[in-house]
Amino acid sequence: MSPRILVVDDEEVIVRLVSFNLEKEGFETLAAYDGREALDIIRREHPDLVVLDVMLPELDGFSLCRLLRQEKILIPVLMLTAKDEEIDKVLGLEMGADDYLTKPFSPRELVARVRAILRRTKEPRDDQIDRMELGDLEIFPSRYEVRRGGRELDLTSREFELLLLFCQNKGIVMSREQILEKVWGYDFYGDARVVDVHIRHLREKIEDDPGNPLCIKTVRGVGYKFQPPER
Repeated sequence: MSPRILVVDDEEVIVRLVSFNLEKEGFETLAAYDGREALDIIRREHPDLVVLDVMLPELDGFSLCRLLRQEKILIPVLMLTAKDEEIDKVLGLEMGADDYLTKPFSPRELVARVRAILRRTKEPRDDQIDRMELGDLEIFPSRYEVRRGGRELDLTSREFELLLLFCQNKGIVMSREQILEKVWGYDFYGDARVVDVHIRHLREKIEDDPGNPLCIKTVRGVGYKFQPPER
């Protein structure tokens, strides 16, 4: 069964363009033209991914994304913004978006982003280890589950992928570009600031003091290094 993508934009021409290019690549599409309609469709149809415009009537893209995460609806979101401004991109990520595209964008880039997100969230995991224990963290790769001190952590799929990557490369300094390629599945299209925002969110969930992290350390001018927390 082909993945179903919900395309949300108040401009019909954009919805048609995005839907056409996705369907040409074998995806099924659904359409919504405002945030409220999109929320109803998501709750009812459970699409595999949402292509979400920021500027929407009734309920804007930022608010819709925040609502989804508050309701524990972890469907991946690729956010569209008409402005090439960092504040819009970062705000989208803060609200729980997995990635973003700035209008105008090429159909090739759109499809590449969609495929990359779905590849990371939908393909079965082939990890040989069912359980990893690092300090006070327990990680269950096949279940996308993480526990700290016996308490399950509420991680998004992207945060889980980041943590798993760090655990598999503990003590190794990794550049933002390396992390982007391994977790997001692309390099040429990527923006390294995406990595910084998601790492900050991950720190808030696994660090005692996110402002002074002991597990995920910043290596200035290079990237990040993971040191397992001590019991």
